Amino acid sequence: MTTARLRDVPALSAQADALVIGITGNDSSLVPAPGAQEVLEALGTDFTQTLQDLGASAKLGETCKVPTAGAARAPVVVVVGLGADEEISAESLRRASGAAARALAGKDVVAFALPATSDEQIRAISEGALLGAYAFDRYLTKKHAPIGELVVLTPRAGDRTAKQTVERAGLVAAAVNFARDLVNTAPNDLYPESMATQLAARAKGTKVKVSVTDERGLAEQGYGGILGVGKGSARPPRLVKLAYAPRKAAAHLAFVGKGITFDSGGLNIKPASGMGTMKCDMSGAAAVAAAVFAVAELGLPVRVTAYACLAENMPSGNATRPGDVLTMYGGKTVEVLNTDAEGRLVLADGIATANGDQPDLIVDVATLTGACVVALGNKISGVLSNDEDLLEELPQIAERAGELMWPLPIPAEMNDKLRTTKVADLSQHNPDKWGGALFAAAFLREFVGDGIAWAHLDIAGPAFNEGSPEGYTPKGGTGAAVRTLIQLAAERSGG
Repeated sequence: MTTARLRDVPALSAQADALVIGITGNDSSLVPAPGAQEVLEALGTDFTQTLQDLGASAKLGETCKVPTAGAARAPVVVVVGLGADEEISAESLRRASGAAARALAGKDVVAFALPATSDEQIRAISEGALLGAYAFDRYLTKKHAPIGELVVLTPRAGDRTAKQTVERAGLVAAAVNFARDLVNTAPNDLYPESMATQLAARAKGTKVKVSVTDERGLAEQGYGGILGVGKGSARPPRLVKLAYAPRKAAAHLAFVGKGITFDSGGLNIKPASGMGTMKCDMSGAAAVAAAVFAVAELGLPVRVTAYACLAENMPSGNATRPGDVLTMYGGKTVEVLNTDAEGRLVLADGIATANGDQPDLIVDVATLTGACVVALGNKISGVLSNDEDLLEELPQIAERAGELMWPLPIPAEMNDKLRTTKVADLSQHNPDKWGGALFAAAFLREFVGDGIAWAHLDIAGPAFNEGSPEGYTPKGGTGAAVRTLIQLAAERSGG
């Protein structure tokens, strides 16, 4: 596993297998970023022009490897683009560091001579590189060799706060990578029971208490949503509770995650082309679990209770049918109209359960709707809420964590659509094709307790990257929403 530390040495003297520096500007003029000037000068008086001749670009995340020929202690310099903006943002540093880390896979020690004077910059470089160094090789006979150690060069290497910043970045990156591992695991290996077992094993030696409710307990307690989704599978569902309760907690947060370990669509079966990535439909459950472990390891004075609602949505003679009526946890009845809209059913049970903990805030996380991807694309999560202040606050928290989220409304008309059924309290699916993400959020809101603030994060777009790696984002599971949940907990705790 890649580790990170700080050092206060000149870039040219850094003992490393590779040295990373940054450039800004445009195609006609490349400008050394802070930390890069002395390196470029040592490589030659016209080396900036040489970089242009080599095709180097300041485009964010683009890299160019150059031998130092003895001009620096490191044998290789990697020049990474930081964008055209004169002011370098934390997210630019994060993405550039991630791209450099991917380009230098297999190196034992890599020194980063990027702008690193503030805590925000140090955190961004460390997080980005640790996230970029990630690779999932569980099923490969030839294993991936990531960077062994990344060294952030900074004049604040002896500063206690800076050291704590790097430690925190390491814990956050480890949490994201844990969620990525879960998402990337093949569905024949990750199913409700095995995921519950993994979460329980992860909790050993931590301050997180894990309890698992199996199918018998779910039936006895009336979890009609989770059972209804999971009944078509030979692998029965599970509800996993993860609880971190420090003394003198400043707040109590509840996280609820959708954990569909594979989504065939049930009897409303998906087309073959739509099933290839459906192992990722448990990304929400992975995110909330990973966030709880990170909050505990960071020692934040905030209580967090999370529910991972785990089921496999499969077609069989025992599967839930369109037209079936389910009695949810807490007693509300729901008419199922589309078995491929299963996530809201398991989440509703989880939210209703979280009400009983009387939290200050409930946040659910789910790869819930294709409609959200249509609205926001594949890099932005949607935020919907019953609280206007929270609707404004969460995208800002996400931005501080390095994630993109955008507020969406829950129009009043959705309340009428929820009640078009004549045989149950609520319709499970939108009666028309418009506003699918908004309808799903309105459905979930029906299960939130009176007076409890709630937000829904629809991560259907960014949870799984089907394209090429970019910045610190790998191909496959991305760990979407983990950093936002940790940031939320930190800010609510004052940490």
